Amino acid sequence: MKFIPVNRPLITKLEADSVAKCIKSGWISGDGPYVKKFEKEFAKTVSRKYAITVSNGTAALDIAIKSINIKKGEEVIVPAFTIISCLHQIVRQGGKPVLIDSDPMTWNMDVSKIEKKITKKTKAIMLVHTYGLPVDIDPIIKIAKKYNLIIIEDAAEQLGQFYKKKPIGSFGDISTFSFYANKHITTGEGGMVVTNNKSLAKKFAIFKNISFQPKKQRFVHEDLGWNYRMTNMQAALGLVQLKKLKFFVKKKKYLGKFYNLKLKNLKNIQLPLNKTSYAKNIYWVYGVVLKNKKKLAKNYINILKKEGIDCRPFFCPMHLQPVFKKMKLFKNQKFPVSEELFRRGFYLPSGIGTTENEMKIVVAKMKKVFNK
Repeated sequence: MKFIPVNRPLITKLEADSVAKCIKSGWISGDGPYVKKFEKEFAKTVSRKYAITVSNGTAALDIAIKSINIKKGEEVIVPAFTIISCLHQIVRQGGKPVLIDSDPMTWNMDVSKIEKKITKKTKAIMLVHTYGLPVDIDPIIKIAKKYNLIIIEDAAEQLGQFYKKKPIGSFGDISTFSFYANKHITTGEGGMVVTNNKSLAKKFAIFKNISFQPKKQRFVHEDLGWNYRMTNMQAALGLVQLKKLKFFVKKKKYLGKFYNLKLKNLKNIQLPLNKTSYAKNIYWVYGVVLKNKKKLAKNYINILKKEGIDCRPFFCPMHLQPVFKKMKLFKNQKFPVSEELFRRGFYLPSGIGTTENEMKIVVAKMKKVFNK
């Protein structure tokens, strides 16, 4: 039986040749010519002045949080339904993550719930674009201006997406990206931090490089940073992938349209929303939600796996994470929409490299399982 993975990147000879050329040059580690070119081209793609490569998307978030100097007790508003990477550095710096529940249709943070969570200790809002549709950004910008708050935009899942004709990743003070193997472009691992603020960009470059200070004596450090550098080889791969971004997004949209058409008659699952007033879905992943509240996604994931279909569960909400329960971070807090998405949501094979024949098999297996 053919096993269909949940994701498969699309890597061709063009990428291989670019990496081979980099290897032959002998410059394979960080800060090489491919790194500089990748940063420059990426900044143009997302309409930013500055882009700094890093080793992964989590590194990008760590650096973003450190650069705005969150102090102990200061609050950052974040979605409850997201990946844990968003909270790592907030917690490590002694900050307090303040959670916002999700919108049940877009699966993004419910922006109508943000303002009432703001206090005198609130310093920033982290908006995270989840799966295929972006957050409704304009209301967040309005709130941030009203209360003088910093905006960090986690755009890891939606490179190539637009909000009201402006590229995702061009909003707020800082935006972050991931180039993991399941993202719209990949460097294997890797990420990017972008901004229009020159001072912040300098911080990003220092923090990712063990806080070496430019134009000062090497191995003398004034702050703690990380070794979060991207290699020249990764950047060589990323440059080729970036040139294919429009094609990759087009492929994702086709995948979403295909699944929508073929699965629309399955009455017991909620399909992803195709569009909102401000954006069209680009289906980073193709997620579905069980309509029956008594059914659990994990059971159907196991059933489909036996049928040769690899699926993944939706994010576990932050207030349910065992590590944060031990820390008593979100004691007695409930976020019902996020909880239901976790219990009943999962996504189907939907990588750039997923073939149409594989999608047909996925549809057939979905109908077999859900028409019983």
